[in-house]
Amino acid sequence: MEIFYSNSISQQRISLSEAESHHCLKVLRHKVGDEVFVSGGDGNLYRCEIEEITPKSCFLKIISVEGGVGGHPYFLHIAVAPTKNIDRIEWFMEKATEMGIDKITPLLCKHSERKVFKKERGDKVILSAAKQSLKTALPLLDELTSFSDFISYAKEFDGKKYICFCDREAVGSDGSVHKRIPLTEAVAEKSLFLIGPEGDFSREEVLLAIDSGFIPVSLGESRLRTETAALLCVSATYFSFVR
Repeated sequence: MEIFYSNSISQQRISLSEAESHHCLKVLRHKVGDEVFVSGGDGNLYRCEIEEITPKSCFLKIISVEGGVGGHPYFLHIAVAPTKNIDRIEWFMEKATEMGIDKITPLLCKHSERKVFKKERGDKVILSAAKQSLKTALPLLDELTSFSDFISYAKEFDGKKYICFCDREAVGSDGSVHKRIPLTEAVAEKSLFLIGPEGDFSREEVLLAIDSGFIPVSLGESRLRTETAALLCVSATYFSFVR
């Protein structure tokens, strides 16, 4: 099944963008009267008929609507520091979208090697992966956000919050010891994971997160790349809820 995308849906009619129209009409050679499927990025799959073609667009008549196509029975938010090699973090966004994720926040941390992130390019990666994997709801991608700002924002998150880091434990300024739990125990119906940059989170960042309600998590004994660690959290959640 080929799925097109449009956020221009009103009164039983959908219009495709110039790029989507080109793919539909020029590449796949669809014509007036053909049936096609469209994702609105809203969790609905629209079965449509091509009604009108213009030089830069085409207009579709909605025949039927099916909700919840390609959905998943959990809510997952990953906040991750973009890698120096942009291809690696884009690979993560692609694979996470294919498996099932609801929100991705690029983090700017103390040890971050990449301090610029182009959201528009990331949105294109996510859209392409969603269409390929028959997802009808697009994950939300944030702008690059500083670690401290994100921690303040996350205080309103009403699910389970986890921070993954390399040290076996975190020791507070008062001598308190915070040990990590295994990833297998860090699975919740609504969860948020923090994944640091190549140099890991700083001690101050780890303690700030813990003081804000984040639970320390271990991803095992191997030293993982940033995108691998992030995808491991997606995989653990996916296999805990999808049967």
